[in-house]
Amino acid sequence: MKLDILVLTAHPDDAELGCGGTIALHVEQGKKVGIVDFTKGELGTRGTSELRAQEAKASSQILGLTVRDNLEFADAFFVNDKEHQLAVIEKIRQYRPDIVLANAIQDRHSDHAKAADLATTACFLSGLQKIETRYAGKLQEAWRPKAVYHFIQNNYIKPDVVVDITQHWAIKIKAIRAFKSQFYDPESDEPKTFLSTSHFMEFVEARAKELGHAIGVDYGEGFTVERTIGISNLFHLL
Repeated sequence: MKLDILVLTAHPDDAELGCGGTIALHVEQGKKVGIVDFTKGELGTRGTSELRAQEAKASSQILGLTVRDNLEFADAFFVNDKEHQLAVIEKIRQYRPDIVLANAIQDRHSDHAKAADLATTACFLSGLQKIETRYAGKLQEAWRPKAVYHFIQNNYIKPDVVVDITQHWAIKIKAIRAFKSQFYDPESDEPKTFLSTSHFMEFVEARAKELGHAIGVDYGEGFTVERTIGISNLFHLL
């Protein structure tokens, strides 16, 4: 199965928060998009890993994903080493995406920057033919995505590019709210966390409005890039 876009993230709900609108936009355009979560988010204060898996499935249906996998790395303790790199490389070669979206390069949660670095490393190494990986018992062919973009999460990072998600804002919010255990629920008896206050959802909208304002639209999602963006026609920037 070949994907157009593969999202590599540390935790279930990272993709929804960081690039849910961008995912919905490209799915509507007929692109095949998938998510590989590195961990189950098992160290989260609220909910359980089993519940998070159910919520991720519901969110995936809302977004129209082609596939969603979980590598079951240890939440908070995974590192950018050979073992983890090979696991990510196997997924990149399995799905052969043209574009990879990944966590923010630095953020409040230390897993996000680690996941960003791991995704970057794995995308490069995946193109090296002498690194051998197997899927379903068969030797995989080398594959390197054409571009890696890192979405912006809690910490403000000046974006290199902003995607207009105005028409897909409602889908993004619906996908986020699929993770009922993690976000604001006035009827929940779970401990309050940074994410579970009503103010956090207000922040998510404010960030999207701020990024959208920068390009003259209602809502936007920002990304940083690892290479200079090249174009063949200035009108592609309009």
